[in-house]
Amino acid sequence: MRMKALGVWAAPARGATARRAAWPVLLSLVVLAPRPMLAQPAGPAAIRGFGAAAAHRQAALEADLASRLSRDSTGAYFRVFTERPHPAGSIRNRELAEYLADRLRQYGWEDVTLHRYDVLLPWPDRVKVTMVAPSRFEASLVEDGYPVDRDSYQDAGPTYLGMSASGDVTGELIYANSGNPADYEWLKARGIDPAGKIALVRYSNPYSYRGFKALTAERYGLKAMLIYSDPAEDGFARGPTFPDGPWGPESHIQRGAISYDFIVPGDPLTPGWASIDGARRIAEAESRAVPKIIAVPLSYRDARPLLQALGGPDAPAAWRGALPMNYRVGAGPATVRVEVAMDGKTRSIWNVEARIRGSDQPDQTVVLGNHRDAWVFGAVDPSSGTATQLELARVLGALVREGKRPRRTIVMASWDAEEWHLTGSTEWGEQFAEVLGRQAVAYLKVDGSTSGSIFGASAVASLNPLVLETARDVADPAGGSVLERWARGQPADGLVENKLGSGSDYTVFLNHLGLPIVDLAFNGPYGVYHSIYDNYYWMTHHGDPGFRYMTAMAEVWGRMALRLANADALPFDFRLTADRVGVFLTELGQVPGVSGRLDLRAAGAARRRLAAAADRVEAAVNAAMAAGDQARLAGLNQRLLAVERAWLLPEGIPGRPWFRHVLYAPKFTYAAMELPGVREAVDEGNWVRAREQVARLTERMEAVERALAAVTAEK
Repeated sequence: MRMKALGVWAAPARGATARRAAWPVLLSLVVLAPRPMLAQPAGPAAIRGFGAAAAHRQAALEADLASRLSRDSTGAYFRVFTERPHPAGSIRNRELAEYLADRLRQYGWEDVTLHRYDVLLPWPDRVKVTMVAPSRFEASLVEDGYPVDRDSYQDAGPTYLGMSASGDVTGELIYANSGNPADYEWLKARGIDPAGKIALVRYSNPYSYRGFKALTAERYGLKAMLIYSDPAEDGFARGPTFPDGPWGPESHIQRGAISYDFIVPGDPLTPGWASIDGARRIAEAESRAVPKIIAVPLSYRDARPLLQALGGPDAPAAWRGALPMNYRVGAGPATVRVEVAMDGKTRSIWNVEARIRGSDQPDQTVVLGNHRDAWVFGAVDPSSGTATQLELARVLGALVREGKRPRRTIVMASWDAEEWHLTGSTEWGEQFAEVLGRQAVAYLKVDGSTSGSIFGASAVASLNPLVLETARDVADPAGGSVLERWARGQPADGLVENKLGSGSDYTVFLNHLGLPIVDLAFNGPYGVYHSIYDNYYWMTHHGDPGFRYMTAMAEVWGRMALRLANADALPFDFRLTADRVGVFLTELGQVPGVSGRLDLRAAGAARRRLAAAADRVEAAVNAAMAAGDQARLAGLNQRLLAVERAWLLPEGIPGRPWFRHVLYAPKFTYAAMELPGVREAVDEGNWVRAREQVARLTERMEAVERALAAVTAEK
């Protein structure tokens, strides 16, 4: 699961008080651009893509769904999924896959299937960190138990970082802040060469994926890397700590993988194709996704003696955390030995797939996904989402048994090994790429559904209205609607995040297959990410007492799925896509050095033609809606599916061909990068390649324009 700001939360900062007076009007319209939306009935219950009569039926169906959702039922599922640790590859996680499949069959879902993939998933035989000078100290690598929480005494297994290299190394210790390139350059400028050292770095805000830290350490020639959680980010500096509050106690440890899935995700031995029986597999040494550096996670209790033993210059103010001590950078006199022995094994993982076949258009599918594997209990990440998923599945199944079958097919998927380079979703997406490319309407993703009460959503811009209208129609457990609480103090066009990074199961669907995606969560203060304390006690006392927001997410997710499954006209607004591309081009033009080196006029003209084509699509769909022409709408809908796919570069972006979307790719930190082919070339100062990539971007905009023109062409 990708966590913004280190898996911890802060109140939204966008917007201003002066904007709030405008919100009643904006909320009633749910409009992001000053243009008419699809033809639909007037009033607060208007639903994009539905005629008046269909909207009335849809509203009644959604009210029925909402009335059947049960907090007690959601809570019971949640306890099952948080009862014991269930990391990827474990017996318990296989048992939970079978439990899910059995429940889905019981609830009336069809074609319930367990998909097995055999993937590189090494576990540790030995992990040890010892300071050997100037005094001896051995890191415990263990999290404390608390009497109020019996689960905290369960055996969480060894503490390690997934895909660490094996080795036994000893070296001088340095403190390198967040372990980013600028941090090592600061050290080098002061005569401290990172090469041959062991670096202690911290999980940091702004968030930087641990895999990028590993790659950076590898490139700077370090022997090993230790990552710890400083209380400035997710501990006592933020507020009360577990078990009294939501923040991490002194022994909490953030586990995770360090694989280079920003280069290519999925099984490292089958890059770009599914790891099914008989698949070709490359050697581990050939994989671009496998790190070559030893790495171990530490609590801040274990990190403190190491930091205190460092000499050398004082750390700059921005590098100092919240521990009551003077932060120094070394090198030495602290000398540390790091021992990691991974078993190098391939293990089986299990995805669960089930569907409710559509009554009218069964070959068009709406895919709903959540991953099941957790580093320990995974109360937030992902078990809150898995409980939400199963509660939604229960209610959707009941509706179908009563004859309320959706028009399009709904697919429910439970992914395995997300925590290991997004493996389950990637393998499934690669295996079924051809059929998904033809049939999938959208991918709706919920990972950790709940760590608090503040709603957030990311999506491709064409689905912004779907997100906002759904949030408008769901009651927030604290009063008002989800949209009203979400919108407080924020501008109308800033609610749905349209800059999309990675570290999430939507990656294969968006970046590789070109499908529209939505990513949903309720967020709150959360300082126990990937630790043993992300458990049932934490959730029921701090994250979501009473399972109110976990259940509310089932309603958000369910309404959204049913709208896509039942709409007369698929509710895409490609004018918003054109608007966002315009923003991306404007931001590109403002990057230092671009002006005078890159000619963006052809791209700008292509974007304007794209916008005009999107307007013509809107008019055609409005006309078909007004006429009630279902045959024409069916043809329009089928052709609409091709529009988002047209953003794909067949050859992928330079250096990372698995990532094929011309608008989106993650930075190596997981942060969003728009127009990635161009931006990476610009960041490297490669202006020849940057100009080539501007041309490729322009070609893709022209392809999208042609796809939009095909929507309105008479067939």
